[in-house]
Amino acid sequence: MNIFRLTGDLSHLAAIIILLTKIWKTRSCAGISGKSQILFALVFTTRYLDLLTAFISLYNSFMKIIYIACAYATVYLIYAKFKATYDGNHDTFRVEFLVVPVGGLAFLVNHDFSPLEILWTFSIYLESVAILPQLFMISKTGEAETITTHYLFFLGLYRALYLINWIWRFYFEGFFDMIAIVAGVVQTILYCDFFYLYVTKVLKGKKLSLPA
Repeated sequence: MNIFRLTGDLSHLAAIIILLTKIWKTRSCAGISGKSQILFALVFTTRYLDLLTAFISLYNSFMKIIYIACAYATVYLIYAKFKATYDGNHDTFRVEFLVVPVGGLAFLVNHDFSPLEILWTFSIYLESVAILPQLFMISKTGEAETITTHYLFFLGLYRALYLINWIWRFYFEGFFDMIAIVAGVVQTILYCDFFYLYVTKVLKGKKLSLPA
């Protein structure tokens, strides 16, 4: 495992911990898109079905279990425990416009036409756009809490580092996965405006706001 993969995993874990801590400490999920979190739960569920069929390493299995457990814990906190604080009026992105096309694309463009491979491909495509409901929600409300922006920053950093990881693996291992690379590029592009605002505003102590 190279340093970019490891730091990418740690950035992803940091994002998850930041989000869960924010919700638990404030006893509120205000400003968090439940729809994005459902999509992430779907991403991890469909991607890590190989937990039942293959063993790679303790680290690999541990991280997969952590991602799945945290994803469903987040969904539970939003839609059950702290449901009264969930801002459904602003979380209105039509997720079917993401899930249906992504599902169709996974059937058409994959490495192998088998159930597990199609579901893995579906998860890669879906993860690249799963953050859109959250960004859409921020654009509707006009601003985001600082802690929410930290969560988004580490989530975007994770994908950027994974993109570098794929490039590293191509040059030093001869491994090339077009599906993962293209999806990673798409997801990183979606974060570009956010990264700029994060650096120019949030890191200077200002509140992040997006045009409604």
